[in-house]
Amino acid sequence: MDIHTSADSSADTHDLRHHGDAEVRDEKLTDLAVNVRTNTPPAWLRERIADSLTGLAAYPDGRVARAAVAERHDLPARRVLLTAGAAEAFVLLARALPARRPVVVHPQFTEPEAALRDAGHEVERVLLRERDGFRFDPAAVPEDADLVVIGNPTNPTSVLHPAAAIASLARPGRWLVVDEAFMDAVPGERESLASRTDVPGLVVLRSLTKTWGLAGLRIGYVLAEPETIAALERVQPLWPVSTPALVAAEACMSRAALAEAEEAAHRIGVERAHLLAGLAEFDEVRAVEAAEGPFVLVRIEGADAVREHLRALGFAARRGDTFPGLDRHWLRLAVRDRVTTNRFLQALDQALLLLG
Repeated sequence: MDIHTSADSSADTHDLRHHGDAEVRDEKLTDLAVNVRTNTPPAWLRERIADSLTGLAAYPDGRVARAAVAERHDLPARRVLLTAGAAEAFVLLARALPARRPVVVHPQFTEPEAALRDAGHEVERVLLRERDGFRFDPAAVPEDADLVVIGNPTNPTSVLHPAAAIASLARPGRWLVVDEAFMDAVPGERESLASRTDVPGLVVLRSLTKTWGLAGLRIGYVLAEPETIAALERVQPLWPVSTPALVAAEACMSRAALAEAEEAAHRIGVERAHLLAGLAEFDEVRAVEAAEGPFVLVRIEGADAVREHLRALGFAARRGDTFPGLDRHWLRLAVRDRVTTNRFLQALDQALLLLG
């Protein structure tokens, strides 16, 4: 593992504002670039959202949704803050918390660092390495870091870190921010810290975008100590979460919805194994085998050119070079159903032949 600051010449070579949706915008491509579960939102959730439109004349009231989230995680409501997607939470954290030495563990979702830098922070990076399986060593984090950000499972590596290893980072005077946007895609949500109240400074972020297909609605939430929630709420705009998004949040906390998410997580595991088995047939492709999320990270020499060939063949893959710690030889692939995966593997074979 290596440590870099945002002042390093190497730190600004990645486009932190590039996201998977840019890979499919304005083109009709089979989407393996965006990690939103296909065929979502389900019909029952669309109906709940549609029914909420009759109440748009009133200002949003988040109390019921907040209570539902709190109950789902067995927490008091004062430990919950609803946000316009997890991305808003990163902005709130960057603005509200007076961190002096923030550290972001990479490669991971780039918005936390982008938000911190926009708020005037100088950010240090702990870079995980392929030779270590992109696994995390708590000893790599500087002892005097007062804000640490890590994803679990991490986007884009799909590695699921042990909860105990992450919790060991907690210190008096340190905020420990864990992005669990993809945790509900892990069967049993093992290694989650969401319901823990014994970890000082813990801040857990969740998103309802990925599993439920609500990217366009913008809904997520923060779980943290009441003092931290209050600090974030003070810098949050008035009525930040719309009525339809609040209704969706409440609906996704029901027992039936949680059971559906668990079933989907198991199904994703099966389809991910099929994708990894197919990728293993290519000598040119090296996948991160420890994948536990709804996506896999692969290394292909000349992956940037392969990605362009895949686009010409009708498939969008997420470029990897915008993630600190990765370069142009990496791609992230969303897990899809078996038929789509088989079609993609055929296209990949053609793309590699075109690469020569």
